[in-house]
Amino acid sequence: MRLKFALSLAAFAFAGQAFAQAKWDLPAAYPASNFHTENLEQFAKDVDKASGGKLKITVHANASLFKAPEIKRAVQGGQAQLGEILLVNFQNEWQIFGADGIPFLADSYDEAAKLWKAQKPVLDKKLGEQGMMVLYAVAWPPQGIYSKKPIASAADMKGLKWRAYSPATARIAELVGAQPVTVQAAELSQAMATGVVDSYMSSGSTGYDTKTYEHIKNWYDTQAWLPKNAVIVNKAAFNALDKPTQDALLKAAAEAETRGWAASKKANLEVLEKLKANGMQILQPSPQLKADMKKVGDTMLKEWLEKAGPEGQQLVDAYRKM
Repeated sequence: MRLKFALSLAAFAFAGQAFAQAKWDLPAAYPASNFHTENLEQFAKDVDKASGGKLKITVHANASLFKAPEIKRAVQGGQAQLGEILLVNFQNEWQIFGADGIPFLADSYDEAAKLWKAQKPVLDKKLGEQGMMVLYAVAWPPQGIYSKKPIASAADMKGLKWRAYSPATARIAELVGAQPVTVQAAELSQAMATGVVDSYMSSGSTGYDTKTYEHIKNWYDTQAWLPKNAVIVNKAAFNALDKPTQDALLKAAAEAETRGWAASKKANLEVLEKLKANGMQILQPSPQLKADMKKVGDTMLKEWLEKAGPEGQQLVDAYRKM
Protein backbone atom coordinates (compact mmCIF):
# COMPACT_ATOMS: atom_id res chain seq x y z
CA MET A 1 0.00 0.00 0.00
CA ARG A 2 2.80 2.36 0.99
CA LEU A 3 4.66 1.52 -2.23
CA LYS A 4 1.55 2.25 -4.29
CA PHE A 5 1.11 5.57 -2.46
CA ALA A 6 4.78 6.46 -3.01
CA LEU A 7 4.49 5.60 -6.71
CA SER A 8 1.34 7.70 -6.99
CA LEU A 9 3.12 10.62 -5.38
CA ALA A 10 6.07 10.23 -7.75
CA ALA A 11 3.75 10.08 -10.77
CA PHE A 12 1.89 13.15 -9.50
CA ALA A 13 5.18 15.02 -9.00
CA PHE A 14 6.34 14.08 -12.49
CA ALA A 15 3.03 15.19 -13.99
CA GLY A 16 3.39 18.45 -12.08
CA GLN A 17 6.85 19.02 -13.58
CA ALA A 18 5.59 18.19 -17.08
CA PHE A 19 2.73 20.60 -16.53
CA ALA A 20 5.08 23.25 -15.22
CA GLN A 21 7.08 23.49 -18.43
CA ALA A 22 6.42 22.18 -21.92
CA LYS A 23 8.99 22.16 -24.73
CA TRP A 24 7.56 22.17 -28.22
CA ASP A 25 9.11 21.85 -31.69
CA LEU A 26 7.88 24.00 -34.56
CA PRO A 27 9.09 22.79 -37.99
CA ALA A 28 9.01 25.37 -40.82
CA ALA A 29 9.94 25.05 -44.50
CA TYR A 30 11.48 28.46 -45.17
CA PRO A 31 14.87 30.10 -44.43
CA ALA A 32 15.54 31.85 -41.12
CA SER A 33 15.74 35.18 -43.00
CA ASN A 34 12.22 34.84 -44.46
CA PHE A 35 9.61 37.15 -42.90
CA HIS A 36 7.37 34.16 -42.07
CA THR A 37 10.18 32.51 -40.09
CA GLU A 38 11.12 35.77 -38.37
CA ASN A 39 7.47 36.07 -37.35
CA LEU A 40 7.55 32.50 -35.98
CA GLU A 41 10.63 33.33 -33.91
CA GLN A 42 8.89 36.40 -32.46
CA PHE A 43 5.78 34.29 -31.80
CA ALA A 44 7.92 31.75 -29.88
CA LYS A 45 9.46 34.56 -27.78
CA ASP A 46 6.03 36.04 -27.07
CA VAL A 47 4.68 32.64 -25.96
CA ASP A 48 7.67 32.13 -23.65
CA LYS A 49 7.16 35.56 -22.10
CA ALA A 50 3.34 35.43 -21.87
CA SER A 51 3.38 31.92 -20.35
CA GLY A 52 6.02 32.90 -17.80
CA GLY A 53 8.43 30.36 -19.29
CA LYS A 54 5.92 27.49 -19.03
CA LEU A 55 5.88 26.90 -22.80
CA LYS A 56 9.10 27.02 -24.80
CA ILE A 57 8.91 26.68 -28.58
CA THR A 58 11.92 25.88 -30.77
CA VAL A 59 11.57 26.93 -34.42
CA HIS A 60 13.30 24.59 -36.91
CA ALA A 61 13.67 26.67 -40.12
CA ASN A 62 14.43 25.72 -43.71
CA ALA A 63 12.92 22.20 -43.61
CA SER A 64 15.64 21.12 -41.16
CA LEU A 65 13.31 18.96 -39.03
CA PHE A 66 10.68 17.90 -41.59
CA LYS A 67 10.33 18.68 -45.30
CA ALA A 68 7.42 20.94 -46.29
CA PRO A 69 5.02 18.13 -47.35
CA GLU A 70 5.75 16.16 -44.13
CA ILE A 71 4.97 18.89 -41.59
CA LYS A 72 1.18 18.47 -41.42
CA ARG A 73 1.44 14.72 -40.84
CA ALA A 74 4.16 15.27 -38.21
CA VAL A 75 1.85 17.61 -36.26
CA GLN A 76 -1.13 15.29 -36.67
CA GLY A 77 0.90 12.31 -35.43
CA GLY A 78 2.43 14.22 -32.52
CA GLN A 79 6.03 14.07 -33.83
CA ALA A 80 5.94 17.87 -33.59
CA GLN A 81 3.48 19.74 -31.39
CA LEU A 82 2.93 22.50 -33.94
CA GLY A 83 4.17 23.45 -37.38
CA GLU A 84 3.86 25.92 -40.25
CA ILE A 85 2.35 24.65 -43.48
CA LEU A 86 1.60 26.17 -46.87
CA LEU A 87 -2.12 25.42 -47.19
CA VAL A 88 -2.15 24.95 -50.97
CA ASN A 89 0.32 22.06 -50.63
CA PHE A 90 -2.52 19.91 -49.28
CA GLN A 91 -5.20 20.58 -51.91
CA ASN A 92 -5.12 16.98 -53.16
CA GLU A 93 -6.13 15.83 -49.67
CA TRP A 94 -9.04 18.29 -49.43
CA GLN A 95 -9.92 20.96 -51.98
CA ILE A 96 -10.59 23.75 -49.44
CA PHE A 97 -6.87 23.78 -48.56
CA GLY A 98 -6.28 25.09 -52.09
CA ALA A 99 -8.83 27.92 -52.09
CA ASP A 100 -6.15 30.62 -51.86
CA GLY A 101 -4.19 29.10 -54.75
CA ILE A 102 -6.90 29.68 -57.36
CA PRO A 103 -5.47 32.32 -59.71
CA PHE A 104 -7.22 35.69 -59.58
CA LEU A 105 -9.94 34.64 -57.10
CA ALA A 106 -8.40 36.91 -54.42
CA ASP A 107 -5.73 39.15 -55.97
CA SER A 108 -4.87 41.71 -53.26
CA TYR A 109 -4.15 41.75 -49.52
CA ASP A 110 -7.68 43.01 -48.73
CA GLU A 111 -9.28 40.29 -50.84
CA ALA A 112 -6.95 37.63 -49.38
CA ALA A 113 -7.97 38.70 -45.84
CA LYS A 114 -11.65 38.31 -46.79
CA LEU A 115 -10.98 34.87 -48.26
CA TRP A 116 -9.25 33.81 -45.03
CA LYS A 117 -12.26 35.00 -43.03
CA ALA A 118 -14.49 32.77 -45.17
CA GLN A 119 -12.02 29.85 -45.21
CA LYS A 120 -11.09 29.67 -41.51
CA PRO A 121 -14.35 28.24 -40.02
CA VAL A 122 -14.40 25.40 -42.60
CA LEU A 123 -10.70 24.77 -42.03
CA ASP A 124 -11.14 24.71 -38.25
CA LYS A 125 -13.81 22.02 -38.61
CA LYS A 126 -11.69 19.83 -40.91
CA LEU A 127 -8.50 20.12 -38.87
CA GLY A 128 -10.52 19.50 -35.71
CA GLU A 129 -11.60 16.15 -37.17
CA GLN A 130 -7.91 15.38 -37.76
CA GLY A 131 -6.92 16.22 -34.18
CA MET A 132 -5.49 19.67 -34.94
CA MET A 133 -6.41 23.33 -34.87
CA VAL A 134 -5.26 26.51 -36.62
CA LEU A 135 -3.45 29.08 -34.52
CA TYR A 136 -2.99 31.72 -37.22
CA ALA A 137 -2.33 32.28 -40.91
CA VAL A 138 -0.30 34.84 -42.87
CA ALA A 139 -0.46 35.57 -46.59
CA TRP A 140 2.56 35.51 -48.87
CA PRO A 141 3.03 38.56 -51.09
CA PRO A 142 1.20 38.46 -54.45
CA GLN A 143 2.43 35.83 -56.90
CA GLY A 144 4.14 36.70 -60.17
CA ILE A 145 5.88 34.79 -62.96
CA TYR A 146 9.65 34.28 -63.03
CA SER A 147 10.88 33.43 -66.49
CA LYS A 148 14.31 33.12 -68.05
CA LYS A 149 12.93 34.30 -71.40
CA PRO A 150 10.59 37.28 -71.95
CA ILE A 151 6.90 36.33 -72.15
CA ALA A 152 4.17 38.45 -73.73
CA SER A 153 1.40 35.83 -73.79
CA ALA A 154 0.59 32.33 -72.54
CA ALA A 155 1.80 30.99 -75.89
CA ASP A 156 5.34 32.10 -74.94
CA MET A 157 5.18 29.85 -71.88
CA LYS A 158 4.90 26.68 -73.92
CA GLY A 159 7.74 24.26 -73.17
CA LEU A 160 9.07 26.21 -70.14
CA LYS A 161 10.53 23.99 -67.39
CA TRP A 162 8.12 25.19 -64.73
CA ARG A 163 8.66 24.67 -61.00
CA ALA A 164 5.49 23.30 -59.42
CA TYR A 165 5.13 23.26 -55.62
CA SER A 166 1.37 22.61 -55.35
CA PRO A 167 -1.44 21.02 -57.38
CA ALA A 168 -2.49 24.51 -58.56
CA THR A 169 0.95 25.49 -59.87
CA ALA A 170 1.23 22.13 -61.64
CA ARG A 171 -2.19 22.69 -63.27
CA ILE A 172 -1.18 26.17 -64.49
CA ALA A 173 1.80 24.55 -66.25
CA GLU A 174 -0.52 22.05 -67.97
CA LEU A 175 -2.93 24.77 -69.10
CA VAL A 176 -0.19 26.94 -70.67
CA GLY A 177 1.79 24.02 -72.12
CA ALA A 178 4.78 24.28 -69.76
CA GLN A 179 6.50 21.22 -68.22
CA PRO A 180 5.77 20.98 -64.47
CA VAL A 181 8.70 19.92 -62.27
CA THR A 182 8.03 19.40 -58.53
CA VAL A 183 10.61 21.37 -56.52
CA GLN A 184 10.25 22.51 -52.89
CA ALA A 185 11.52 25.94 -51.77
CA ALA A 186 14.60 24.53 -50.03
CA GLU A 187 15.77 22.89 -53.30
CA LEU A 188 14.87 25.69 -55.72
CA SER A 189 18.30 27.37 -55.97
CA GLN A 190 19.94 24.10 -56.98
CA ALA A 191 17.16 23.31 -59.47
CA MET A 192 17.73 26.65 -61.23
CA ALA A 193 21.52 26.31 -61.14
CA THR A 194 21.35 22.88 -62.78
CA GLY A 195 18.74 23.91 -65.37
CA VAL A 196 16.02 21.65 -63.96
CA VAL A 197 13.69 24.68 -63.95
CA ASP A 198 13.78 27.96 -65.91
CA SER A 199 10.48 29.46 -64.74
CA TYR A 200 8.05 29.40 -61.86
CA MET A 201 5.32 31.38 -60.18
CA SER A 202 5.87 32.77 -56.69
CA SER A 203 6.28 35.90 -54.62
CA GLY A 204 9.15 38.34 -54.64
CA SER A 205 10.15 36.94 -51.23
CA THR A 206 10.82 33.46 -52.62
CA GLY A 207 12.75 34.98 -55.52
CA TYR A 208 15.00 36.88 -53.15
CA ASP A 209 15.40 34.05 -50.61
CA THR A 210 16.55 31.65 -53.35
CA LYS A 211 18.70 34.22 -55.22
CA THR A 212 16.62 33.61 -58.33
CA TYR A 213 18.19 36.75 -59.86
CA GLU A 214 21.42 34.77 -60.34
CA HIS A 215 19.63 32.54 -62.88
CA ILE A 216 16.44 34.32 -64.04
CA LYS A 217 16.11 38.02 -64.86
CA ASN A 218 12.36 38.58 -65.52
CA TRP A 219 9.52 38.78 -62.99
CA TYR A 220 6.01 39.62 -64.18
CA ASP A 221 3.86 41.19 -61.46
CA THR A 222 0.61 39.33 -62.22
CA GLN A 223 -0.72 39.54 -58.59
CA ALA A 224 -2.28 36.16 -59.31
CA TRP A 225 -2.98 34.98 -55.77
CA LEU A 226 -1.73 35.31 -52.20
CA PRO A 227 -1.32 31.82 -50.71
CA LYS A 228 -1.16 31.51 -46.95
CA ASN A 229 1.10 29.80 -44.45
CA ALA A 230 -0.86 28.49 -41.48
CA VAL A 231 0.50 27.54 -38.07
CA ILE A 232 -1.31 24.43 -36.86
CA VAL A 233 -1.15 22.76 -33.45
CA ASN A 234 -1.78 19.20 -32.25
CA LYS A 235 -5.01 19.36 -30.23
CA ALA A 236 -3.88 16.81 -27.62
CA ALA A 237 -0.70 18.84 -27.01
CA PHE A 238 -2.80 22.01 -26.73
CA ASN A 239 -5.28 20.36 -24.35
CA ALA A 240 -2.40 19.18 -22.13
CA LEU A 241 -1.50 22.81 -21.37
CA ASP A 242 -3.07 24.57 -18.41
CA LYS A 243 -5.63 27.30 -19.15
CA PRO A 244 -3.32 30.32 -18.61
CA THR A 245 -0.72 28.78 -20.97
CA GLN A 246 -3.38 28.05 -23.60
CA ASP A 247 -4.55 31.67 -23.33
CA ALA A 248 -0.95 32.90 -23.67
CA LEU A 249 -0.49 30.78 -26.80
CA LEU A 250 -3.74 32.02 -28.40
CA LYS A 251 -2.97 35.66 -27.58
CA ALA A 252 0.54 35.39 -29.08
CA ALA A 253 -0.98 33.71 -32.17
CA ALA A 254 -3.49 36.54 -32.71
CA GLU A 255 -0.65 39.08 -32.43
CA ALA A 256 1.51 37.02 -34.82
CA GLU A 257 -1.28 37.02 -37.42
CA THR A 258 -1.66 40.83 -37.31
CA ARG A 259 2.11 41.35 -37.33
CA GLY A 260 2.62 38.76 -40.09
CA TRP A 261 0.23 40.39 -42.57
CA ALA A 262 1.88 43.77 -41.98
CA ALA A 263 5.32 42.14 -42.43
CA SER A 264 4.16 40.51 -45.67
CA LYS A 265 3.12 43.88 -47.15
CA LYS A 266 6.39 45.47 -46.04
CA ALA A 267 8.47 42.52 -47.31
CA ASN A 268 6.75 42.73 -50.71
CA LEU A 269 7.83 46.34 -51.27
CA GLU A 270 11.33 45.85 -49.87
CA VAL A 271 11.98 42.60 -51.71
CA LEU A 272 11.00 43.95 -55.13
CA GLU A 273 13.52 46.77 -54.63
CA LYS A 274 16.18 44.22 -53.62
CA LEU A 275 15.43 42.09 -56.68
CA LYS A 276 15.80 45.18 -58.90
CA ALA A 277 19.11 46.04 -57.23
CA ASN A 278 20.34 42.54 -58.11
CA GLY A 279 19.46 42.88 -61.79
CA MET A 280 15.92 41.48 -61.86
CA GLN A 281 13.48 43.24 -64.20
CA ILE A 282 10.15 43.88 -62.43
CA LEU A 283 7.69 43.94 -65.31
CA GLN A 284 3.98 44.57 -65.72
CA PRO A 285 2.29 41.77 -67.69
CA SER A 286 1.13 42.69 -71.18
CA PRO A 287 -2.66 42.98 -71.73
CA GLN A 288 -2.48 39.69 -73.66
CA LEU A 289 -0.65 37.85 -70.86
CA LYS A 290 -3.14 39.27 -68.35
CA ALA A 291 -6.10 38.09 -70.42
CA ASP A 292 -4.54 34.65 -70.97
CA MET A 293 -3.82 34.18 -67.27
CA LYS A 294 -7.35 35.33 -66.37
CA LYS A 295 -8.67 32.53 -68.62
CA VAL A 296 -6.42 30.08 -66.79
CA GLY A 297 -7.88 31.37 -63.50
CA ASP A 298 -11.49 30.98 -64.73
CA THR A 299 -10.79 27.40 -65.86
CA MET A 300 -9.15 26.53 -62.55
CA LEU A 301 -11.98 28.05 -60.47
CA LYS A 302 -14.52 26.01 -62.47
CA GLU A 303 -12.47 22.82 -62.01
CA TRP A 304 -11.96 23.54 -58.32
CA LEU A 305 -15.69 24.10 -57.71
CA GLU A 306 -16.49 20.79 -59.45
CA LYS A 307 -14.10 18.96 -57.12
CA ALA A 308 -14.88 20.94 -53.96
CA GLY A 309 -18.66 20.53 -54.41
CA PRO A 310 -21.24 22.41 -52.29
CA GLU A 311 -18.63 23.10 -49.56
CA GLY A 312 -16.45 24.95 -52.08
CA GLN A 313 -19.39 26.85 -53.58
CA GLN A 314 -20.50 27.98 -50.11
CA LEU A 315 -16.98 29.21 -49.37
CA VAL A 316 -16.73 31.20 -52.63
CA ASP A 317 -20.24 32.61 -52.12
CA ALA A 318 -19.43 33.63 -48.52
CA TYR A 319 -16.21 35.30 -49.70
CA ARG A 320 -17.90 37.19 -52.55
CA LYS A 321 -20.61 38.53 -50.22
CA MET A 322 -18.02 40.18 -47.94
